[in-house]
Amino acid sequence: MTTANTSGSTTAHQHWDEVWKTSDGRADWSRVDPWVADTLGLLRERKVRDVLDLACGVGRHAVFFARSGFTCWAVDASDTAIEQSRAAAEEAGVDIDLRTGPMHQLPYPDDHFDYVLAYNAIYHGDRDAVRSHVREIHRVLRPGGLYQLTMLSHRNHNHGKGIEVGQGAFVQPEATDDKVHPHFYCDAAELIALNEPAALLQAHDQEHSAPGSFHWHCLFELPREAGGPE
Repeated sequence: MTTANTSGSTTAHQHWDEVWKTSDGRADWSRVDPWVADTLGLLRERKVRDVLDLACGVGRHAVFFARSGFTCWAVDASDTAIEQSRAAAEEAGVDIDLRTGPMHQLPYPDDHFDYVLAYNAIYHGDRDAVRSHVREIHRVLRPGGLYQLTMLSHRNHNHGKGIEVGQGAFVQPEATDDKVHPHFYCDAAELIALNEPAALLQAHDQEHSAPGSFHWHCLFELPREAGGPE
C-alpha cells in the first residue's frame, strides 16, 4: 500500500520509478508530444545547440532531440528512468548524456544549455519546491536561453482535491497514482510570477488525454542581460 506524502517535498519519482519498470507503464510515455515536436523549427531558428530534457522519464524527448541533431543531456531522479532512457538511446543509435539527479540540484554547471524541456515535471512538490526547480533551470541556462514546460492549471480536475500541504499544493491520500505525492496548481498570474525574471513567450491551458487534465503549456526566455529581457 502506498503511503501519502504530506511533507510538500518532491517525491513523485518514487511512484514513477515503479511505473517505468513495466512495458505497460512505459507505453503511454513512448511517443513524442506534438507540442514539443512543433518547437523544433524555433530551436533551429535560434541556433540552439545544447539541450536538456529535465525529468526525462523513459527518454522519448531526449531521443527525439538527439535524432534531430542537438547535443542532448537528460536527467531524472528515477534510476529506472535513466536505465530505460539508456536502452532507448542505444536502440535509436544516438548519444545522450544521461544522469540521475533531483530537479532542485541539477548536476550541471551554470550557463550550460541553450534550451531546457521540463514536460510534466516541475509541479511535483509544493510551491517552494517548484520555485527551486525554476531557479535551477535558470541557473543552467545561458543568457537568452529558452525553456519549455508544463504546469498544472487551476482548471485541472484534481485541483483542490485531498489535503492542502501548502498554498496551491495538494496530496490525495487515497489515490492509486502519483497524486499521493504533492502536486502544485497555479493560475496564469502565479505562473508568470514563479518564473520571473524570465519572459513568457507563449502559454495556453491545454487538456491532456484524460478529461479535465488541464496543463499550462509554456515557453519562456531568460533575459539576455542582467537588466532584464530585451
